[in-house]
Amino acid sequence: MTHRWRCRDHLLAIGPRALVMGIVNVTPDSFSDGGRHYSTTQAVEHALKLVADGADILDIGGESSRPGALPVTLEEERRRVLPVVQELARQITIPLSIDTVKAPLARETLAAGASIINDITALQGDAEMAAVVRESSAGLVLMHMQGTPATMQAHPTYSDVAADIIAFFAERLQLTDRLGIDREAIALDPGFGFGKTHEHSREMLRNLSRFQQLGLPILLGVSRKGWIGEILNRPRHQRVIGSVTIACHAIIHGGAQIIRVHDVAEHVDAVRMLAALKES
Repeated sequence: MTHRWRCRDHLLAIGPRALVMGIVNVTPDSFSDGGRHYSTTQAVEHALKLVADGADILDIGGESSRPGALPVTLEEERRRVLPVVQELARQITIPLSIDTVKAPLARETLAAGASIINDITALQGDAEMAAVVRESSAGLVLMHMQGTPATMQAHPTYSDVAADIIAFFAERLQLTDRLGIDREAIALDPGFGFGKTHEHSREMLRNLSRFQQLGLPILLGVSRKGWIGEILNRPRHQRVIGSVTIACHAIIHGGAQIIRVHDVAEHVDAVRMLAALKES
């Protein structure tokens, strides 16, 4: 299935090649690479490397959403990410996504050159976020999360994990329709590992194709996740092959169209090869 994702001045054609979204964590405590790119200089250098590696989009975050993470203040999150967005907007042309649940920061980063809001609360965290998205014509990622980062892994339960999350997205899309947000601006992230056990994540992956009924691009965020380490008995920095394998499976069997990853070069090679094989 081919989609267009409208993100302000960017119109991203998705298909037959999945897009690769590179992760830029400007935090001291993210689950995989917290602290490695914490300063503005380090974060910008890392981001430029991801662009050189072939990233289609960069996703910049200043607040960890790892299990157990506590929120940071608006001032601290602004201090972390705004200079990074400002500097990258001067140097690159690919879309910049801001991973935030705070509408004031979303507004500021959009003014600085960002094009996408990646909201892990799916517009439930800040009542003003929908207006920021609508007024700016920004792209929007709606993610499913049961609970909050601080509580989400306590006792996640579902009757049918795929069906429950599809119903959640259907409700969210009714809301965005009422609020005047263009569906062509929206992508959906089922939220692997966000209020899901490892078995929930595996079940969701097996049923990912069911999400295509929603008619919007599906974003896959499984890079270096804990259940990959559980299966392979590998530490986080050695989960590249597992992450790429899942991404390929999700693209082929589940219809995933945007892959949010730490290891951009390897995933770019994989999605390019899959696209070439489709054409041959």
